[in-house]
Amino acid sequence: MRRRLPAVALAFGIVLALLAATPALAAGYRYWSFWDGSAGGGWAYATQGPSMARPADGAVQGFRFSVSKDAAAQAAQPRAAADFETVCGATAPTEGSKRVALVIDFGVPADAPAGDTPPDAAPRTACAQVAPEATTAEALASVAKPLRYNSAALLCAISGYPKQGCGEQVADAGAGTEAPAPSAAPDSGGGPSAGLLAGIAAVAALAAAGVWQSRRRTR
Repeated sequence: MRRRLPAVALAFGIVLALLAATPALAAGYRYWSFWDGSAGGGWAYATQGPSMARPADGAVQGFRFSVSKDAAAQAAQPRAAADFETVCGATAPTEGSKRVALVIDFGVPADAPAGDTPPDAAPRTACAQVAPEATTAEALASVAKPLRYNSAALLCAISGYPKQGCGEQVADAGAGTEAPAPSAAPDSGGGPSAGLLAGIAAVAALAAAGVWQSRRRTR
């Protein structure tokens, strides 16, 4: 009977850890999500942050500010097509540089922080002409200053919007009730995943403790 107790405790602990992580996963975050342009003008949630991504000449990169769920399938996409020719067609290629089409969607007023307003109602586009090795963050900085980052290198503002805040958690997406949340890891891709990472870490810690306890009792 005693040998079964660690396994029961471990299973109970895992359930508690997953339940603790669930509210964070269900909540939304007010943040700038990052997107890669895909074939046919669509968008794919970026798998790395703009400070790590090094797009090739002819690439399209998108940014969207919104209150979105912490999942790629539920995040709000830029409201303009990922069309390189539309954005950069009039910019002639030059030797020693690359062209990156940028779509910057400041979102809708309902998603804006209190006291702030999106600077543009429609998505803004720009053709960044930068060095071949430049990152997306460098391309963005060349056309949409000022940018603001937090201490964890999370992109907080583009062209000064929003004035304050950075990836804050919203208890109920769209409800406007905010709850504090830890900042996302730098260059973690399209946006925050703090709740998921915390849940996985808790489960891993409980599993390791359970194995150690079981081995100790069998000695």
